[in-house]
Amino acid sequence: MESGPIVRDADRDDVMAICRFGEEHVRAHYAPLIGDEEAARQVRMWWNTANIAGAVALGEVVIAEDGGRPAGVGQRGLDGGEHVIRKLYTLPRYRGLGSRLLEVLIGRLPADAGRVYAEHLVADERAGAYFEREGFTVERVEPSGVVRRVRGR
Repeated sequence: MESGPIVRDADRDDVMAICRFGEEHVRAHYAPLIGDEEAARQVRMWWNTANIAGAVALGEVVIAEDGGRPAGVGQRGLDGGEHVIRKLYTLPRYRGLGSRLLEVLIGRLPADAGRVYAEHLVADERAGAYFEREGFTVERVEPSGVVRRVRGR
């Protein structure tokens, strides 16, 4: 029997819980890096009901849950025809769960997808170290302070 969080495709019944996860955990993660106001703005922009519901409807979101509560969330999507990991967050106590979420997201890509991208803020050094361990290399750093990384499939 599997212990710990179960990773599965998110469905419409998960939308509100995913939005709360962003508000409670992602905002707290970014506030020390980019300030409270900018962290709140990022959460409003990317973790709102319309954004999450749309991505869930497209089958782009996976959720890890433990005891019926979100322990992590991952989202993929397209950016100009390129496959991008848009979200990959776990609660700190679930060490290693990010890699499970990442592999599920990559496993959902079309068979002909030869690479996948991930983005993170320059200020988020932990995310940079994580993606490096997962085989992503820096492709470029945007003037906006976003690092764009790529990994072959």
